[in-house]
Amino acid sequence: DYFRKEGVDAIINDEPSPLGTGGATKFAEKYINDAFLVLNSDIISSLNIRKFIQFHKKKKATATISLWPVENVWEFGVVALEADGRITKFVEKPKKEEAPSNLINAGAYFLELEVLDYIDTGRLVSMEKEIFPKIIEDGKRFYGYTFNGFWIDVGRPQSYIEANKMLLKKKRKKYVMGSNCRIEGRLKDSCIGNNVIIEKNAEVRSSIIYDNVTIKNESFLENCIIASDCIIGKNVKMKNVIIGDGEVIGDEKSLEDIKIWSKSVPDGYPEKQIGNPLQE
Repeated sequence: DYFRKEGVDAIINDEPSPLGTGGATKFAEKYINDAFLVLNSDIISSLNIRKFIQFHKKKKATATISLWPVENVWEFGVVALEADGRITKFVEKPKKEEAPSNLINAGAYFLELEVLDYIDTGRLVSMEKEIFPKIIEDGKRFYGYTFNGFWIDVGRPQSYIEANKMLLKKKRKKYVMGSNCRIEGRLKDSCIGNNVIIEKNAEVRSSIIYDNVTIKNESFLENCIIASDCIIGKNVKMKNVIIGDGEVIGDEKSLEDIKIWSKSVPDGYPEKQIGNPLQE
């Protein structure tokens, strides 16, 4: 519905099983007939797409990726690049004094069609760990584009919360909520889904609440992510807590810095590939 309102003709191409960043791109090959843009959906940034593509074309590159500077280079894979932006290698978790740069993969790629030939069909493939190193090894023109502004990896829980707070601030709102909600308590810097009930004297701060959640009276939540179909009992205190789908938290509980997720993650689900090291 969102894309339709924006006038975008969107095709949802469901994978039969998780295929990773490379495998998912290969799975969409039948829809691709020219150089193409790949965006990781858990990244929010100020990247100017038009300038990004112009840079790629100017460099006559086979592949171009967006780059973002970080201070804690030892937690990431960083790139080594020449003065004109050409990437020569990825360096895994370097010591600060040995890092060739402070630039990490920022999750946007502009790729020529030939990149698809590097990707096997029907298996989990990491673009970052498998395909990009091969492109460099083959001597193809592989460039990095650095930009200014902001970059948030919402695949990390705290960053996910901070991104929502940033967007609320931008819209000058204290909170946003979906339809059919009953809010008797207090809300601040939070995003609320559909069919949510927040009872009298309950308070929710800096949190994300999914659909069909009930938060009973006198409870207090801060920096929490509550998935769908949950019930939070009376007089519960929660800070920095993640709750999975369908969980019930009993009355009078006090929880901090934990994750409660009794349902298993589907088999074959790939590890996070952006914001984590680029190579093993």
